[in-house]
Amino acid sequence: MNRMPVADRRQQLVGAALTVARTHGIDAATVRAVATQAGVSLGVVHYCFEDKSELLRALAQKVPGDASAQVIDALPDDATIVDALTLAVETLWRSMRENRDARILSHELTVAGLRDDDLTDIVQTQYAHSRATGELFLTRIADVSQVEWTVPLGPLCRSMIAVVDGYSLAWLVDGDDEAARGGLHGYARYLAGLTRPV
Repeated sequence: MNRMPVADRRQQLVGAALTVARTHGIDAATVRAVATQAGVSLGVVHYCFEDKSELLRALAQKVPGDASAQVIDALPDDATIVDALTLAVETLWRSMRENRDARILSHELTVAGLRDDDLTDIVQTQYAHSRATGELFLTRIADVSQVEWTVPLGPLCRSMIAVVDGYSLAWLVDGDDEAARGGLHGYARYLAGLTRPV
């Protein structure tokens, strides 16, 4: 076995855990399965991570979160609110379709965090990040569209995250592309109605 700095080894093991979890689910990401996937001994995993909870904490930080940052990057510098929101939905939808297993894993980690006190703070941090990125998205989309929101940003952001999470989970369950994509576009039209020109 080649010697590797501990930080690099941890990254390798987290990558292996992510592969196992995305393919077989979070429960399958045992220390033994991760060792096998990484091609190392159990002792190497235990040297780098105290237990499975610590490994899952590291894994949770690597799981792709929501696509808000990707959506923000896709926004043009000058567009109507309707056009900007339409583009945002299409970018989000494409990300959901291309990363189905990551969406499942994200939901799994949320549930795991609600059941495991050692992971709760990670889940809370992820949601705080989602809210911050969501508010950045709402601010950016108002700027490029030269509008302002007629409702407070905080509650609006929470409703947006809830709607996206809800449609994402429903789509994972029923696989109804038309319902999910159409529902997201319907919510985008609702959002457009909550703006006024600057």
